[in-house]
Amino acid sequence: MSRKKTILDIQKMKEAGEKITMLTSYDFPFTRVMDDCAIDAILVGDSLGVVIDGYDNTLPVTIEEMIYHTRAVTRARPKALVVADMPFLSFQTDLRDARLNAGRLVKEGGAEAVKLEGGTHIAATIRAIVDMDIPVVGHIGLTPQSIHRMGGYKVQGKREEQARRLMEDALAVQEAGAFALVLEGIPLALARRITDELSIPTIGIGAGPHCDGQVLVIHDILGLCEKYSPKFVKRYADVRGVIADAVTSYIAEVKKGEFPDEGHSFS
Repeated sequence: MSRKKTILDIQKMKEAGEKITMLTSYDFPFTRVMDDCAIDAILVGDSLGVVIDGYDNTLPVTIEEMIYHTRAVTRARPKALVVADMPFLSFQTDLRDARLNAGRLVKEGGAEAVKLEGGTHIAATIRAIVDMDIPVVGHIGLTPQSIHRMGGYKVQGKREEQARRLMEDALAVQEAGAFALVLEGIPLALARRITDELSIPTIGIGAGPHCDGQVLVIHDILGLCEKYSPKFVKRYADVRGVIADAVTSYIAEVKKGEFPDEGHSFS
């Protein structure tokens, strides 16, 4: 039986040149499945606002919702490292709020690390949380909590000035004490430069093949989210089709009086 993964294991994977695998999960059954498949890390993402709650973006997600879903994930006792997103307004207001909410995700949710969006401007926040002995994953590039400033879900770092700022962000996040960094929606050449420059692992989503690892939203790879279809998503299954077939068969059998039959009834 494999042992529980920690942040030290994730860091060692970069040193060994072993790719890091991460997927989002928001509940008990999905966590059990992906942990049985030996995923390295699970992200309880605020992406749940879109794929679970049906919002147009992640901004409405609350800290209470994140704690609820993190608790559901950790109740599965996964061997994978569990990282929980800090949602919008849970860390931007002041350091006290940031420390309190990070602590709640660990204490009440059972998370083993938290993830914050932003670069140089949240370095002090990352440092304050790390000083509490809570591991932090950074997140730069296309940061969904900043979609209004960015004008939507747009690739970041195409222009040289943008690329320079993102490199500064990456170095600031590392210096602040983050143990890993998500790179989202940036050109693959820039992601490679950042990955080569940093001593901490990079985990890409729409950032090309040169990152130390990859993360995707589980509903995207299973064909369960119809709201968006980003270029960087690869659909590995059409689970929506399987579910639709099952529901259609159920409806037909009930309408025709074929279900339940004696085999599915008590005598």
